[in-house]
Amino acid sequence: MERALMYSRYVKHGIAERMNKMNPIAGQLNATIQKENPHIYEMLSDLGKALYFPKGILSQSAEAKQKAHRFNATIGIATEGDQPMYLQAIQETLSAYDPKDLYPYAPPAGKPELRKAWREKMLEENPSLRGKTFGMPIVTNALTHGLSIVADLFTNPGDVLVLPDKYWGNYNLTFGVKSGAAVVTYPLYTEEGKFNVGGMRETLLAQVPQGKAILLLNFPNNPTGYSPGPAEADDIVKAVGEAAEAGLNLVVVTDDAYFGLFFEDSVKESIFGALANLHPRVLAIKVDGATKEEYVWGFRVGFITFAAESEALLQALEQKVMGAIRGAISNVSHPSQTFVLRALQSPDFKAQKAAKFQIMKERANRVKDLLDSGKYSQLWDYYPFNSGYFMCLKLHDVDAETLRLHLLDKYGVGVIASGSSDIRVAFSCIETEDMEPLFDLIAAGVKDLQPAAKA
Repeated sequence: MERALMYSRYVKHGIAERMNKMNPIAGQLNATIQKENPHIYEMLSDLGKALYFPKGILSQSAEAKQKAHRFNATIGIATEGDQPMYLQAIQETLSAYDPKDLYPYAPPAGKPELRKAWREKMLEENPSLRGKTFGMPIVTNALTHGLSIVADLFTNPGDVLVLPDKYWGNYNLTFGVKSGAAVVTYPLYTEEGKFNVGGMRETLLAQVPQGKAILLLNFPNNPTGYSPGPAEADDIVKAVGEAAEAGLNLVVVTDDAYFGLFFEDSVKESIFGALANLHPRVLAIKVDGATKEEYVWGFRVGFITFAAESEALLQALEQKVMGAIRGAISNVSHPSQTFVLRALQSPDFKAQKAAKFQIMKERANRVKDLLDSGKYSQLWDYYPFNSGYFMCLKLHDVDAETLRLHLLDKYGVGVIASGSSDIRVAFSCIETEDMEPLFDLIAAGVKDLQPAAKA
């Protein structure tokens, strides 16, 4: 909190100056948001209130694309023979694609066909979204960029970000360092190994005096690989509603990076659907993408989707996101969007994805079988997991970072240390037949470092 207050003092003058010079377009967007839902207007950060999509080169080029039937001298690309100019050395590796789907700039909100296809996919995979009011997904440069935009729009220095105590460390940079949020945590698990809804509820209600909080829900969880069951998910939604009823404005972000990889008795859809249109004080935002879902980590294609009660409100929020994109990266890679769209349209897409799901599920099940065998029970416990890419070990009497370095130096094994006792293992990148050798080596490293071994 002290860091956030220092950050607040540091930027206070700049924010005030920016607000005094607010662009009229930003003012119009703010007026629309305030009219449609004053609580969501209150959720906006000072930067969020100042953001807008300018009526400049891009909007004029868009108009010209529709009406300039003789000559279009607006766009900042080169053309040749009524198509984008390109080098054959590049095109020869991409001959399956039309140059117009690769080389021009993509629209700031993303390729329209891809946005439509992703929304249709969301509706198919998340039945609870049917009948809800939510916007068209906006394309981002993958999930980190999407989360960063959320932080820009809704986080002022000192605002509270509510997380479980086991979370992806990059949230600290995205929300804490860059936007000055104060991270407040609750234990992820109950003593029974379930999602700690009570802890989350208490943490949210404690923020009521401040009037606003950002709740980030990441299922499947990174680093633990845990997703709540249907009853737990219902209780999460109820707790969010209780906090809203108590007067708390809540930006609820679902980080669905590992969506779809639900292997056991967990929920099978995003909790975003149940949170959508829940309460006037709740703004549900889904951040997801092709990165992990479609196994295209380097393509960097993600999405932000808002759920709000009116089309005017959704359009105003989209314009602010477009402003954030325009001001940072201008637009997202057109080839990557084209590749993802082609995959979504393929008649073989679902079958291919199902085959990869089975591989991932087999790996997760093999890990669980090994850990439940009792072979390693004297060395560690493991946190409940049922989904995603990862699982975590809780070491009994060895320091996690010391073990990590020892495994690298002596056995050539790489794992992630988290805190003093936790080791994250990415079973996603280990073949099923290699699981037992992997855990045997981790066990050997633990035994090397145990107090008895040192003695």
